[in-house]
Amino acid sequence: MADIVFNIAKGKVNRYADLPDAADALIVVLLKNAGLEADATLQDYDTLSAILGAANDEADFSGYTRKTLASITVTPDDTNNRQDADAADPTAYTAAGSSQQIGKLLVVWDGDTGAGTDANIVPLTAHDCLVTFDVGVATTISFAIAGFFRAT
Repeated sequence: MADIVFNIAKGKVNRYADLPDAADALIVVLLKNAGLEADATLQDYDTLSAILGAANDEADFSGYTRKTLASITVTPDDTNNRQDADAADPTAYTAAGSSQQIGKLLVVWDGDTGAGTDANIVPLTAHDCLVTFDVGVATTISFAIAGFFRAT
């Protein structure tokens, strides 16, 4: 489950996870551990560009790309009065040229994958993700078994 839900996304994560628009997607963005701001500061940012414009740096090891999530499901759980959002785990990352330590995994919503910019991308959830990507080692980051978000 998410360690933080960005203030801008509270109450909206499952709406975005339903992917209601023609060209939208949920995307994974990894942030470096070095210089990473505290959760209390991160959750106040309203766009990906604001996050990256502050002290936070996106991963940049060779072999890194932002990953579009697939097999997204939003499942109502009437017994427990909640909804869970889940997705397939992102495909493996392999650092080709240098090792790098990651501190956060962000799930963000891009409302227009064809023409959007980081200024239009809404951060939804941030997950603690202390992982070191070593040269030549394929590493897959997995979501919790319950998914990446729960609305209660």
